[in-house]
Amino acid sequence: MCDYNAKDLSEPEDGNIRDDNPENIDKCALDEMSNQIQIVLQDMKDKFQTMSDQILLRIDDMGTRIDDLEKNISDLMVHAGLETPDK
Repeated sequence: MCDYNAKDLSEPEDGNIRDDNPENIDKCALDEMSNQIQIVLQDMKDKFQTMSDQILLRIDDMGTRIDDLEKNISDLMVHAGLETPDK
């Protein structure tokens, strides 16, 4: 991992010329940015997967509740004499 800051781009205090090649510093910055972007994208992917899983669980739960509601309505209609019981 590249460890630098804005001060790294200036001349050293002792007056010696730095041997850092600007192309290497730029590549280092690009590599660091690329790593950070990959981390953010993976985090977003994980969050979307979690939300997707939660949505699917809620849809399954709703399906079960709708089935129960249909059965309860059918039972009420049988008790009210509007339908004959299923065998």
